[in-house]
Amino acid sequence: MRAVNRELTFTGVIVLAPGEAGGPVTDEQKAILDSLHLHKIDLADRVLVVNPGGYVGESTGREIAHARATGKPVSFTDRL
Repeated sequence: MRAVNRELTFTGVIVLAPGEAGGPVTDEQKAILDSLHLHKIDLADRVLVVNPGGYVGESTGREIAHARATGKPVSFTDRL
């Protein structure tokens, strides 16, 4: 994600990236991150899912569904 963030930033794109926990999180912190990610999607013009090897986890799947439900175009770095 950091590499894609850097690449897009240097092409003039404003990037609203997901928060990075960098270690274990509590259930409360996870809920905060999940909500924050949905709000960032609401602010975005489009969503780029960084999914090496085509992997999409449960939280990312919910975020993709939210983006599509709100009419945001969704693209992926790797095919699903």
